[in-house]
Amino acid sequence: MSLLFVVIAVIVVALIFDFTNGFHDSANAMAGPIATGALTPRTAVIIAAVLNVVGACLSTEVAKTISGGFFDDKLVTAPIVLAGLVGAIVWNLLTWLLGLPSSSSHALFGGLIGSVIVGAGLASVNYSVIVSKVLLPALVAPTVAGLAAAAATALAYRITRRTPSKYSETGFKYGQAFTASLVALAHGTSDGQKTMGVITLVLIVSGFQASGTGPHWWVVLAAGLAIGLGTYSGGWRIMRTMGKGIVEIETPQGAASGAATTATILASAHLGFGLSTTHVATGSIVGSGLGRRGAEVRWSVARRMGVAWLLTLPGAALVGGLAALLSGHGVPGVIALLVLLAAACTVIWLISRRNQITHRNVTDSAEVMVLASAAPQTYPDDPRLSGSKSKHKRKKQKSVA
Repeated sequence: MSLLFVVIAVIVVALIFDFTNGFHDSANAMAGPIATGALTPRTAVIIAAVLNVVGACLSTEVAKTISGGFFDDKLVTAPIVLAGLVGAIVWNLLTWLLGLPSSSSHALFGGLIGSVIVGAGLASVNYSVIVSKVLLPALVAPTVAGLAAAAATALAYRITRRTPSKYSETGFKYGQAFTASLVALAHGTSDGQKTMGVITLVLIVSGFQASGTGPHWWVVLAAGLAIGLGTYSGGWRIMRTMGKGIVEIETPQGAASGAATTATILASAHLGFGLSTTHVATGSIVGSGLGRRGAEVRWSVARRMGVAWLLTLPGAALVGGLAALLSGHGVPGVIALLVLLAAACTVIWLISRRNQITHRNVTDSAEVMVLASAAPQTYPDDPRLSGSKSKHKRKKQKSVA
C-alpha cells in the first residue's frame, strides 16, 4: 500500500509538472502572433492547447528515451523520481516568476539527475546518453534554428519588398498564425512525451510495467491533457519576454521564426532527442531579429536568458538532490516533501500576484516586474506605471515646495 501511495503521488506530481511545462512554454509558439496582433491572446492559447494535446499523441520516441535510456531503472525508485519532479517544478515556477524562458525539459532532466545521484549513486546515470540526447542538442539546435530563421527572415523581406505593405502584412499574419500552430503541435510532440517518459519510468521501477516497454495509452492521454490545460492557462509572464523583450517582432519575422522552430523540433523529436523547445524558439526569435535590417536585438535580455539556461540543469539538480534527501525517509518523507512543494508553489504564486500579467496587458510592455516597490524606478516606461510615476512626481514637487 505504501508503494502504491508513492506511485500515485509521483503520477499526480508528474502531471502537475506537465501543467507547468504547458504554461511555461506556451510562449514558444504564441508569443510572436500575440505580439504582432496576428492572433488575439485567448485565441492563441486555445489553438496552442488543442495542438499540444494532438502533438503529445503523435509519437513516443522521446518518452522511450527517458524511461529506458537516461538512468539504470534497477537502481531508481519512485521516491527518487518524485524528488526529481519537485526540483523541476520549483525551478519552472521560479523562472516563470522572473519571466525567464528557461527550459522545462532541462529543469526536468536536471531535477532527475540530481535526485538519482543522491538517491541511487553516480553509477545510476547513463552519462553518454545525457550528453548525446540532451547536452549536444542544447548547443546545436538553437544555433541551427537561429541561422535558419535569419535566412528565412531576410528572404521574406527581400521577396516582398515591392509588395504593398497592406497586402504583405495580411499574408504574413496568416503565415505567422499557421507556423505558430505548427510550433504548438511540435511542442506537444516533444515536451508532452517527457512526462509520459517519467510516469513510465516510475511504473517500471515499481514493478507495475515491464522494463523496456513504452507508455500506456492512458499515460499518453493524461500527459497530453495536462500540458494542454497548462498551455491554455497562458503563461503570460514569459509570453511578454518572448514577444516583446528580446526583439520587436514583425509578422515576416514571426512567420520565419515559427517555420524554423517547427522544423528543428520535429526533426529532434523524431530522433528521440530530449530537446529544449524554449532554446529552439528563442534561437529562432534572435535569428529573425538578425535577419531583419534595422531590428534591435536586446542583448541584455538575451544575456539574462543565457545565464538562466546555464543555471537550469545544476539549479534543478540541486533542488532535486535536496528533495531526494527527504523523500528517502519512506512515506513520512514523501508526505513532508509534498507539503513543502505545495507551500513553495503557493508562495511563488502569491508573489506573482503583486505584478500580475494577464492576456489583457501582456503586450503593454517589454518588462516583467516582480517587486512592486522597485517597479517605478526600474521600469519608468511601462504604461501601467504612469499613475504611480505621476503620483511619485507630485509627491516630489510637494516636498520641494
